[in-house]
Amino acid sequence: MIRVLLVDDQPLIRSGFRALLDLEDDIEVVGEAADGEEALALVRAHLPDVALVDVRMPVLDGIGTTRRIASDPALAGVHVVILTNYGLDEYVLDALRAGAAGFLVKDVLPEDFLHAVRVAARGDALLAPTLTRRLIHHFLDRPPAAATGGGGPVELTGREREAVVLVARGLSNEEIADRMVISPLTAKTHVNRAMTKLSVRDRAQLVVLAYESGLVTPGGD
Repeated sequence: MIRVLLVDDQPLIRSGFRALLDLEDDIEVVGEAADGEEALALVRAHLPDVALVDVRMPVLDGIGTTRRIASDPALAGVHVVILTNYGLDEYVLDALRAGAAGFLVKDVLPEDFLHAVRVAARGDALLAPTLTRRLIHHFLDRPPAAATGGGGPVELTGREREAVVLVARGLSNEEIADRMVISPLTAKTHVNRAMTKLSVRDRAQLVVLAYESGLVTPGGD
């Protein structure tokens, strides 16, 4: 059962999302919050698998809420998906840097919304396709920097680097395994080791770091 927390200052939005989620046999809504501070209390109380968080809220916004969740080791199992009406680059980047596992605009189709919840729950990065294109475009003309994690250059093995490139292209572990001709478990191991070496929380942050550091270049390998 996937446990979900809904965080949005508009009751109508929350009720719409809840109506969709309540129809699914494998998803349970464990709480609702109207602002970030209320959300943090509910996250700590219920430890949901996924927190669906509006980017613009009173008291504490979605970026701040995400950052607080991501920085708390006790909440490491909570995956934040940011929801907004605005598909703006700065929100995408700020949300991912803060530790969000995904970013969706609110006009997403119901089936895509439900898919996003399931993808986030299993720890994969998720972005709406239009936002993925914007994210990649953001890095097109930026000079690459050295790939670093918590501090200093980081050395990845060739296979780890190959896995990171494929993660940054949006591939799942199964798709990475097919490309690299290895098992899904081995693909996951390569990705997890790269995340550990680069000191990132999840696949979403791995994608951002891969582009920002120049480890992956848009349109390149």
